[in-house]
Amino acid sequence: MENNFERRSCSSRRNGAVLIEAALVLPLFFMVLLGIVEFGRAMMVSQLMTTAARDAGRAAIMGGSTNEEVTSTVTDFLQSTVGVKPQDVSVRITVRPGGTLANASPGATCTIIIDVAFDKVSFIPGDYLSGQRLQGRCTMRHL
Repeated sequence: MENNFERRSCSSRRNGAVLIEAALVLPLFFMVLLGIVEFGRAMMVSQLMTTAARDAGRAAIMGGSTNEEVTSTVTDFLQSTVGVKPQDVSVRITVRPGGTLANASPGATCTIIIDVAFDKVSFIPGDYLSGQRLQGRCTMRHL
């Protein structure tokens, strides 16, 4: 009879230990999990920005394109894929020589640089990557 009492007592003590262990480990586990989600989101958005820069580069090297059309191509793509507002996207178009796409000569290099603050595309509010900027870039020769 005593043996049965000892088993129950030991089992109930173990249940309390499991509860304390879970209370200590679960917050850390969820914090790591949310960090993985946020870093994955950052890498996905960065890749989509590179894709947007390539699409914009293809549009920029065609004759008759303008800086406004290329900027609109970038903002429309990012708004539909990432959900970022057009005013939160910074698009820089550099044409050497020429200055603008309207003045670009054949063989001129067109560089598209896209910047978005990670805070604007983050799923989870917090300071994981606060203040960091994501960037996509592409350089092509004008036709």
